Amino acid sequence: MYTQTTRHIKITVVPMYLAEQSDPVESHYVWAYTIQMENLGEETVQLINRYWHITDAAGGVQEVRGAGVVGEQPVIEPGDTFQYTSGAALTTPSGIMAGHYEMITDAGESFVVEIPAFSLDSPEQVQRPN
Repeated sequence: MYTQTTRHIKITVVPMYLAEQSDPVESHYVWAYTIQMENLGEETVQLINRYWHITDAAGGVQEVRGAGVVGEQPVIEPGDTFQYTSGAALTTPSGIMAGHYEMITDAGESFVVEIPAFSLDSPEQVQRPN
């Protein structure tokens, strides 16, 4: 589990390798990740946009930008949470994801909430001693 709080918005990420959807022989590795957003502040916020920076084990980078998450732009009241599950696929057995959400308050103020960097690890990843 990975957690980070920015401006009273707590982001918790739980990644999970999906062996049944992966095919190591074809260099296809798939993960699901569940994200929970918890509004610890006193302002109602709405998630407007997302940005992901995904780096695979070979150093390849994918950037993903878009409106909302899983087709939604959720409004999160003080004390409430919003949770969703999405996925990522790589051609290497491991990688790292990080990013941010663009939020807006009821007063129209825009701000960025950081998503903690989290690792995508599979059983096929070769472990090397330091």
